[in-house]
Amino acid sequence: MTVQLAGIELVNPIIAASGTFGYGIEFEEIVSLERIGGFVTKGISLLPMAGHPPPRIIQTAAGMLNAIGLQNVGVEEFIAKKLPPLQRYPKCRCIVNVFGYTVHEYIKVIEQLNHAEGIAGYELNVSCPNVHAGGMTFGADPSSLEYLVKLAKAVAKRPLIVKLSPNVTSIAKMAKVAADAGADAVSLVNTFLAMSIDVETRTPRLSNVTGGLSGPGIKPIALRMVYEAARAVSIPVIGMGGIVTPEDAVEFLLAGATAVQVGTASYADPRAVERIASSLQSWCRSHHVERVTTLTGALDMPKG
Repeated sequence: MTVQLAGIELVNPIIAASGTFGYGIEFEEIVSLERIGGFVTKGISLLPMAGHPPPRIIQTAAGMLNAIGLQNVGVEEFIAKKLPPLQRYPKCRCIVNVFGYTVHEYIKVIEQLNHAEGIAGYELNVSCPNVHAGGMTFGADPSSLEYLVKLAKAVAKRPLIVKLSPNVTSIAKMAKVAADAGADAVSLVNTFLAMSIDVETRTPRLSNVTGGLSGPGIKPIALRMVYEAARAVSIPVIGMGGIVTPEDAVEFLLAGATAVQVGTASYADPRAVERIASSLQSWCRSHHVERVTTLTGALDMPKG
């Protein structure tokens, strides 16, 4: 079940997605952390962020909308208090999601993280639709994305993963921009910009008005985007978007993903990441797949 992801060895290809697994350590009594490939922290910014006021999470017909607003303790407290307990789980790779309102903030966060122990890599968040500046601003513009990734790669002392936004015209183009700028891998997709209205009060259901749509409802679109991105770049692709079952994970692997991230499923089942990792191993055994890496890109295309 072991996979190599941009120089990071994972015990299996199942990773808990950013924003759905806290700082990791909160799940130690719920999930056997060393039985999953790793996890991505919630977005870490230069200074603490309070996020948006509630309501900021609502259920949808096939998933959920969130507008958390990247609430986090800031890089200094993360390094001092959140990171040390994770040393108890060396096999569970910790990937830090990095966010900034400006290029300068992104770089400063990475520079501070460079000196911390127990981090496997960075996931550059250029795709969050729930803040009014930064985030998706970089991920939607090729020139801005190229500039940020080049500078981040120049200072990063660990593998750099770029988390792409689905709210673009061509995901393949943005994946190629990130790869050409030096990204070691790309992850996709982040949430889709969406909204919900309470018809009784005639008001938005989220305090931020709009939020990010995730869950099973986005899976077919996310799968198509992973397929397109994987065909456009030679660096590893991490797929995500509505993964609930091991079969969902296999679909993303066949589409070209090296690993996958599980997010919204953890809200319904806090042990979803471990369950999917274990079930994927069972699926591989029952389907005579000796090495999970052979699934990546092994889609059997129709002829003609």
